[in-house]
Amino acid sequence: MITANSINRDRLGPMVDLSGDTTRQTVIAAGSESVYQGHPTTLLMPDGKTLFCVWSYDHGGPCGPLKRSRDRGRTWSDLLEVPENWKHVRNCPVLYRLPDPKRGGHRLFVFAGQGPDGCIHASHSEDDGETWSPMRSLGLQAVMPFCTIIPIDQGRTLLGLSNIRRPAVGAEYDPGSNIVAQSLSRDGGITWSPWRVILDDPERRFCEPWLIPSPEQTGGRPAEWTCLLRENVYGRAYAITTRNEGESWSQARPLPDGLAGDRHISRYAPDGRLVVAFRDRGEADPHFVAWVGRYEALHGEGQGDYRIKLLHSHAGYDCGYPGLEVFEDGSLLATTYIKYRPGPAKHSIVSTRFSLAETDALGGIRRAPAPINPPLYQ
Repeated sequence: MITANSINRDRLGPMVDLSGDTTRQTVIAAGSESVYQGHPTTLLMPDGKTLFCVWSYDHGGPCGPLKRSRDRGRTWSDLLEVPENWKHVRNCPVLYRLPDPKRGGHRLFVFAGQGPDGCIHASHSEDDGETWSPMRSLGLQAVMPFCTIIPIDQGRTLLGLSNIRRPAVGAEYDPGSNIVAQSLSRDGGITWSPWRVILDDPERRFCEPWLIPSPEQTGGRPAEWTCLLRENVYGRAYAITTRNEGESWSQARPLPDGLAGDRHISRYAPDGRLVVAFRDRGEADPHFVAWVGRYEALHGEGQGDYRIKLLHSHAGYDCGYPGLEVFEDGSLLATTYIKYRPGPAKHSIVSTRFSLAETDALGGIRRAPAPINPPLYQ
């Protein structure tokens, strides 16, 4: 019986399988019998060629491994030197290049989930990743670091979203709770305001927010932002929307079944379609996948075009916290942690390269949609 919380597998959409094509794949950091490489994110620099990848050891474990590629992810450096105290910070490090509204220019940031005080920690670079500051506490307790950060207020302010635990009421504390909260920075990411809770649903335990700008623009800014959410109980995915840069939010609504999964990250392809990479929860046998479709499908207008099986997981559900980048030639690079091969070796950091022209052809889509200009902010 299909209920409001169920995933309807008949509506997941067709699947294009790229997972067996090893010519597309690059192992950034190989796992071993003793080393588990986990939870990467990536950052593409403005030159369109330089990439950084940061990850943790073990599942949500110590932060620190960092590499750089200068050729769009085809080859990678050895581990880069980082400050000693990075290893004392844990859980899902994320990379951002953030504008500084006061002095101009940008800084690179790595945020990680918990330091010794249980708060998000941050390190930044003033020289495009050549050197990094020690990790320092932001004073914000959280489950994850910032899952998404966008510029608002004509670039004067940064809006960051994450998930936190519900504060204890007396002796009652739910260690598995997840509530979605936001914080603001007016100095380019150095300091952040206290959390403001924007969504608390004890039944579904929403978490891991990711913001997508609408193609519609108003005054050079997206007319709205849609926030994809992991639904942490039934496996569905939901969304909330803001049309005033986070001052208020819509009620949560289910997303198309093909987006059922965790830790979504998206980019616009050159033809204006969205590509969303995530840990699949729609299939009985989950892997690292991507969904392809129009922004309007996030608001109930269709189910999307198709899905892509990017990489096969030999550990089932334990994969999918990704990086996703799009290059000027239209190709995309999706990166995740995954048990890449059967056998005793633990998880590796692996990327796979593809384009929608290729997957359209493999999926039998003979005419691509009319091109539109993707949003400036993504």
